[in-house]
Amino acid sequence: MRRRSLDRILSVTGLIVSVVLAIAGVLLLWGGNFAHTTVTNELTAQKISFSADATTLPPDLAQYAGQSITDGPLAKAYSDLIGVHVAGIADGKTYSEVSAAWIEGGSTDEALAGQRQTLFMGETLRGMLLNAYAFWTFATIAIIAAWVLWAAAALLLVLAVLGFRHLGKTPDDAAVFEPKTPVSVA
Repeated sequence: MRRRSLDRILSVTGLIVSVVLAIAGVLLLWGGNFAHTTVTNELTAQKISFSADATTLPPDLAQYAGQSITDGPLAKAYSDLIGVHVAGIADGKTYSEVSAAWIEGGSTDEALAGQRQTLFMGETLRGMLLNAYAFWTFATIAIIAAWVLWAAAALLLVLAVLGFRHLGKTPDDAAVFEPKTPVSVA
């Protein structure tokens, strides 16, 4: 194989890969921004907000006092607040545990029925908020990946241009490997 052929193959491959990486970056950025926008719009429409009185919030959530839930990290924080309240309803029992006790008791215990309903609503809301947080996190990762792919595409593009430049300077008869000393067979 001649040196010019190798330079041409590597340069064209680098150029093609840089274009593919750039396109993948565009798609990742689009997807990440779409998910961020969707999560923000859906959470904003729900009009959920932390109490304006920081003293009513657990100490680790007091920093969110008065804030509306509009993004993934805030949704996670609010789900943590719901988790604190849910944990105090039935001595830390889950909906599943309380529901099983209510059914075993003949489905007549009004106190268990109330706890069951409250736990169901709390755990459901918490799960929905955690889904918003998860989608937000995936979107953030996609946006970061887009920037990484664009950096890789730019690097490959520079290397491809340098390869084409080298191709123009390489003589037609240059070999890929030229032995420095003749090989003798005895």
